[in-house]
Amino acid sequence: MAHLSNQRHPWRRLKKNKAALAGMAIIVISFFIAVFAYLISPDGSPNANRMILEIGGRKPGFSQRFLLLPKEGVIEKESFFDKLINGERDRFDFVPIVAAFIQTEDSVIVKKYIDDGITDRVAYPIAVFKGDKPMAVNKKFYLGTDKYGRDILSRLIIGVRVSLAVGIVTVLLSLLIGVFLGAVAGYFRGRTDDIIMWFINVVWSIPTLLLVFAITLVLGKGFWQVFIAIGLTTWVNVARLIRGQVMGIKELEFVEAGRALGFSSARIIVRHILPNVMGPVIVIAASNFATAIVIEAGLSFLGVGVQPPQPSWGLMIKENYNFIITQNPMLALAPGFAIMILVLAFNMLGNGLRDALQVKG
Repeated sequence: MAHLSNQRHPWRRLKKNKAALAGMAIIVISFFIAVFAYLISPDGSPNANRMILEIGGRKPGFSQRFLLLPKEGVIEKESFFDKLINGERDRFDFVPIVAAFIQTEDSVIVKKYIDDGITDRVAYPIAVFKGDKPMAVNKKFYLGTDKYGRDILSRLIIGVRVSLAVGIVTVLLSLLIGVFLGAVAGYFRGRTDDIIMWFINVVWSIPTLLLVFAITLVLGKGFWQVFIAIGLTTWVNVARLIRGQVMGIKELEFVEAGRALGFSSARIIVRHILPNVMGPVIVIAASNFATAIVIEAGLSFLGVGVQPPQPSWGLMIKENYNFIITQNPMLALAPGFAIMILVLAFNMLGNGLRDALQVKG
């Protein structure tokens, strides 16, 4: 009997699904990257927005030497918490050079890189280094740079925050609205059910992107507006699913017993019915997470999602898609692959959860 009990345990069934475990591993790694993005990113400046126009549109593996030129004014050092959340402002301008700099008594002389085969001899007064020793560093751009000279790898790493954040906010909103309306409709039936189902069918009939556009135009463009807009359009599936589940469970004996004992409808729904429909809810939450990531990328690509300079994978594709037919397609393909891998991970996990929790439909 113990063996049969173990076989029925959802976690044991999930562990046997290699695809679901792979999806879970990718999701866990993505959350880790999102939390520590600015600490592991090669460009730890806010939004990974270090523009170096001279090296724009470079291919993966490109290396460049830079002279570190102190910025004007005093830049206060951020705390660890500030760096973790918002990044650290650059204290230097990165001046691309083609050889080692020459230091004299009163100046630093460099051959500044302008473009392939084009350099300019520039002398910087020694005073601009504010008493520090002039420094040069070599930097490698593993996925190349975009047209503004920003590191693609760094923007991919910071951009995972947007994709995961939109998924979390969307799932929470869709569950909050969908579970409430679905449970009320399924439990009370009658006129209440008719009104809620009419509303659900109206929302269901409107194309998702069109509805998101309308909500975005009302709320405006921006980070949180997009999350709310997507969340307000993905609750319909949850409501329909919960309604069907509640309609079946409300006829069971333990619900009838609750009514006979005088329990309120709210108590019966919250404490006795909803815990028994959490399996399907978890599965559809994983599906909604993947859907939200795709919708956000589409909105950002169309220019009504996350706004520059904040990195979003969809926005990165928009900014660099013209490179697909030119010399450097990886600038647009890299964020596309990132979207594909993360969405696939959530879909694999969702399918695994469906099988493990034995959710039908």
